Amino acid sequence: MQELSLSSKLKYIFSIPVIISALGYFVDIYDLLLFGIVRIPSLKALGLNPDTDGTFILNCQMVGLLIGGVFWGIFGDKKGRLSVLFGSILVYSLANIACGFLPYFPKEHLVYQYAGLRFIAGIGLAGELGAGITLVSESLPKNLRAIGTSVVAGFGLMGAVVAQLTVELAGGWNISYIIGGVMGIMLLILRVSVSESGIYKNLEHKSVSKGNFLSFFTNKERLVRYLKCIAVGLPTWYCIGILAVLANQFAPELGIRDLNPGKAIMWAYVGISVGDLMSGFISHALKSRKMAIFYMLLFTIIGVAIMLFGNTDSETKYYIFCVWLGLGTGYWAMFVTLAAEQFGTNIRNTATTTVPNMVRGLVPVMILAFDLLKNNFTVIISAAIVGIIVFGLAFYSSLTISETHDKDLEFTE
Repeated sequence: MQELSLSSKLKYIFSIPVIISALGYFVDIYDLLLFGIVRIPSLKALGLNPDTDGTFILNCQMVGLLIGGVFWGIFGDKKGRLSVLFGSILVYSLANIACGFLPYFPKEHLVYQYAGLRFIAGIGLAGELGAGITLVSESLPKNLRAIGTSVVAGFGLMGAVVAQLTVELAGGWNISYIIGGVMGIMLLILRVSVSESGIYKNLEHKSVSKGNFLSFFTNKERLVRYLKCIAVGLPTWYCIGILAVLANQFAPELGIRDLNPGKAIMWAYVGISVGDLMSGFISHALKSRKMAIFYMLLFTIIGVAIMLFGNTDSETKYYIFCVWLGLGTGYWAMFVTLAAEQFGTNIRNTATTTVPNMVRGLVPVMILAFDLLKNNFTVIISAAIVGIIVFGLAFYSSLTISETHDKDLEFTE
């Protein structure tokens, strides 16, 4: 293959599909993590319990992501990647704007109204990343895919930082929801300039089954590939869903006066943004998706061990470890790209959209296990047990899944 000049590479990496996908993921992450950031102040203001009601609402959002992942994945393979990029952002933007008006809702059954809106938002949020990464992967030359998708995720993940800063500066948690929704609506206008993936256009005239979600379960080899893709991503949401979102639960045992989950999330995503940008270049240098993910997993588990069993006795130290874990789990973009490259064009969007949302959808399972273990163990030991299982599955899957570096994506299942 002819070597591209530096100017040609930059033209691809900063092309319209990459820029629009990065902006979309920025808004997606802002809205996705906003509940975790405003969980305590919003629920207290609404007269709800930040722990029990907060866990219920978070679980509803994650179940929405799980269901939405399947819906948007199938939709993107049947109707095109752009249809998802338009439809999903409209759904979650309107749901977030509605969340901004929760203080004016009837007080009766308010927890179910909040949970319902986060469920709808979760359905919408499920489509953004998969469709964006699929579009970028199919639009860039194969030797630039890792860098292009890393740019999308690296910039997009800064949405978490902006979400925390917006909450601090906006003067009210509900205003932050409205701002996120309005940003999404504005992004819809920019997306008019995006073109459909050329690889997908070539598929439109072929007689092949598109978006068949059940096909992942009708072939043993394909199912194993699919499950390994999911397992590779589990540590990312273990670190966010338990160690960051539930940071306040670790404070007493670590001897820390208080931990702010919003700040823990923000600092974790500062690390994740940098890690995601690095992961593409690491993969590019190693010429391997698998080894890039393996080394970043190793870096992450060392950080988790020191965080939980080292001398993490201050708020500052805890947030520093959140950055560490963020840097390590910054292989998120590489993990989603790996999923895109594992499967044919006719089910690629289904795979790329459902895999990360299966990971997110398993957060309630991780939290449930964590809560059950707390009945017999300390918070730290409970988190460690869940972590050992999650990282064990991820290490095994990252080492045994097939390599996809420089793989040609114009094929079908």
